[in-house]
Amino acid sequence: MPYVNIKVTGGREAPTAEQKAELIQGITELLSRVLNKNPETTIVIIDEVEMDNWGIGGRSVTARREEKE
Repeated sequence: MPYVNIKVTGGREAPTAEQKAELIQGITELLSRVLNKNPETTIVIIDEVEMDNWGIGGRSVTARREEKE
């Protein structure tokens, strides 16, 4: 039973419901094709993490994005 956890930034950059559905379907198909895993027992979880709660290089994603604007 494969378990895949996808973490993405939330808020204004959060994926749409359609994008999430495409990710879930695509990952499920990929595991079925490449690893011969049963799609009926494949679990895909998408976690949205607020940009203030995601840090890279000692700074939050919010701060890093503001610097680039």
